Amino acid sequence: MSAEEPVPGSGDAAVQAAAARAEVTRALNLPQFDDLPIPADTANLREGPSLHDACLALLPLVGVWRGEGEVVYPTIEGPYRFGQQITFAHDGRPFLYYEARAWLLDAEGNVIRQAARETGFWRPKPDDTIEVLLAHNTGIMELYYGKPRNQTSWEFGTDAVVRTATAKEVVGAKRLYGIVNNGDLAYVEERAMVGQPLQPHTSAHLKRVVG
Repeated sequence: MSAEEPVPGSGDAAVQAAAARAEVTRALNLPQFDDLPIPADTANLREGPSLHDACLALLPLVGVWRGEGEVVYPTIEGPYRFGQQITFAHDGRPFLYYEARAWLLDAEGNVIRQAARETGFWRPKPDDTIEVLLAHNTGIMELYYGKPRNQTSWEFGTDAVVRTATAKEVVGAKRLYGIVNNGDLAYVEERAMVGQPLQPHTSAHLKRVVG
């Protein structure tokens, strides 16, 4: 190994790996409407309004992420594979806009059909608490509270779950998000629902595609 080559796992190697990834993603952003009279959402920290100081603890999340995951639960036949895209964007105010879309995959990676969708807001507070409000296409709304575990991971648990008359019974959930492998996004989710205790339900590993 020459003197110019970074040591694997070192800070220099991580910086160089991030720079290499950014060559592909740094020029991409969310589709924009040029005639919008207010700041558009941005998932690219190089463009648009500056990230609000209150959101600095969430800075590593800003972007669009895409990859695959697995869903399991005692009440389903799985495990099933799914593809997913997650967006964290902002408009300069003290919150992040969040959106996730998923699609079921067969054993060969082909799309079977659309799956879960959720949208909401991550609202950091001065005491480091983060409020996460999520609405699901399945008729469920959740309020999570949590905090950063460190500079690259965040953990939440539900404080309230509201559901429509036709929605599945969900009584609680926990989520852990983290930046892994020098820049990928991974998460795990536990759920208590349909008479089952809190236990693993979904997990995914996503790579940055924007920002």
